[in-house]
Amino acid sequence: MSLLAVIRQNEAVPTDNEEPRVVAGRYRLRSVLGSGSMGTVWSAYDEFLQRPVAVKEIRLPPGVTAGQADELRERTLREARAIAVLSHPNVIVLHDVARQDGEPFVVMELLPSHSLADLIREHGPLTVEQAAAVGDAVAAALEAAHAAGITHRDVKPGNVLVADDGRIKLTDFGIARNVSEATMTRTGMTLGSPAYIAPEIASGKAVTPGADLWGLGATLYNALEGHPPYDADGDPLETIGKVVRGEVPKPSPGPLAPVITGLMAKEPQDRLSLHQVRQQLYPLLTKAPRVLFGPEMFQQATGRRLEATDTREMAPAPKPEEKPAEKPAEASQELAVDPGPLPFAPTAAPAAFPAQPRGRSTRATVALVGVAVLLFLVCAAGGFMAARVIGAEPITPPSREQTSATVEPPPTQFERRTGDASNARGQEATFSVEVPSDWTKFTSAGVGDDLPASTLVEWVSPDGSQMLAVDHIAGYFPNYTIDQYTQALSANRGTDFTPVASSRLADRDGVAMTYRTFDKGSSGSPAQISRTTFVEVFRHNTSLWAVSVTVPTEQEVSAKSELYERIVPTFTITG
Repeated sequence: MSLLAVIRQNEAVPTDNEEPRVVAGRYRLRSVLGSGSMGTVWSAYDEFLQRPVAVKEIRLPPGVTAGQADELRERTLREARAIAVLSHPNVIVLHDVARQDGEPFVVMELLPSHSLADLIREHGPLTVEQAAAVGDAVAAALEAAHAAGITHRDVKPGNVLVADDGRIKLTDFGIARNVSEATMTRTGMTLGSPAYIAPEIASGKAVTPGADLWGLGATLYNALEGHPPYDADGDPLETIGKVVRGEVPKPSPGPLAPVITGLMAKEPQDRLSLHQVRQQLYPLLTKAPRVLFGPEMFQQATGRRLEATDTREMAPAPKPEEKPAEKPAEASQELAVDPGPLPFAPTAAPAAFPAQPRGRSTRATVALVGVAVLLFLVCAAGGFMAARVIGAEPITPPSREQTSATVEPPPTQFERRTGDASNARGQEATFSVEVPSDWTKFTSAGVGDDLPASTLVEWVSPDGSQMLAVDHIAGYFPNYTIDQYTQALSANRGTDFTPVASSRLADRDGVAMTYRTFDKGSSGSPAQISRTTFVEVFRHNTSLWAVSVTVPTEQEVSAKSELYERIVPTFTITG
């Protein structure tokens, strides 16, 4: 059956009589690989690099306002830029992020493969060795993502791709997922995969890397049991209720049962780490994935319906006017295929000097050229002076004072925003603060060295160079001190941390600090990027709060007065 049969909703798909869409002037959309509530994935062809690719068209959820839609588009692009830094053999590669008619399109590697969900559906539960190979590959992919500060957010069998050459890759790193999360609190709806969602996410808490651990455990449960840990075919709200309030299903006894149980702990801090998971899986990895997943698992059954996560490589369709190429006489003399037009206009080569007419000497030619140049300069000067006189302007050039005037940029517009820094245990902590109106909000979590888990709420400027961060650790006192937190800031950066100033706060128990950090440039470049952070760290009841503004060091002086001293005094804890 055609790939077009996988469409889950009514989608417009190119037919033989329709002109295929071209995105950003180079990606020709061919057919739909999958469609859902958060986007459509197309099989496409990159006409510049002449290779097949997968293109994800982000679909905005219904009911969002124009302002919310703009925020979601920007968040999609920002998340994609972050994911682009991932380079790992178990991660689908992100090639490009393109815009077409103002909408974002994400261009990814097209891997001829089947999803893990499809393999389980067609062939039943995996063996212990097969599941261990999948678990190790996904854990390795998540390790790389978490090290880069990226949370996948939707680990499930449908997002694990298995190729017949043994490659196992994790895909769909939360790009469209962020879109759904951004509207969750506005619409009261939870979008995504309820059968694999972590309990803390299902109950509305902040997304943390611990959610990926639960997703990995639920994926392994499905791989061995042949069905998800919770009912994916029933009422989504009922399923979410079971995830939050019900008991965690126990896997069948076997070598992987302790791993699954350790990953599917209700509390994120009780789950196995990815390093521990890989250590426990290592003794089970006795065969290569290419041997474990034989060719018979990838043979399409007669009449089998291809699913949204299935992909297959498709050759470029020849243009109507093209004729089949004739077989060359000698392959060794064959030229490379014409790469097509360049994405830029080549600079025209300078025209050659005209040949000298017969009978004219070189000296005469030089004299004629000199006279022509002199006449041109005289005419140009006369025309300039005439234009200045007619326009009642002085002939002499303007003074330095006249040319040095600059246009002042418009003042930054601030607006009051609210944030939720509650932790996974349900300890509520809300606040409000005035932030530049065009900054985008993000919520994440982290665990410091020998310190409790924190909830981090950030607002980032459109160009990504400036940031307001609110860090909250519930129950921090009396077991820890403010000095331990500030020392952890320095220890986490090592030699890349340079303290500038520090003083006690006059109005509350805490300190104000200024420090600089240095990040190396990309691709091993010795160049460094210097940033300056102004931060207030203080105690409120038993919680620790840290409110900081980070800017490029070259903006240090102006940003202190225009941002830090403007924003931090407006910070108010509301609950």
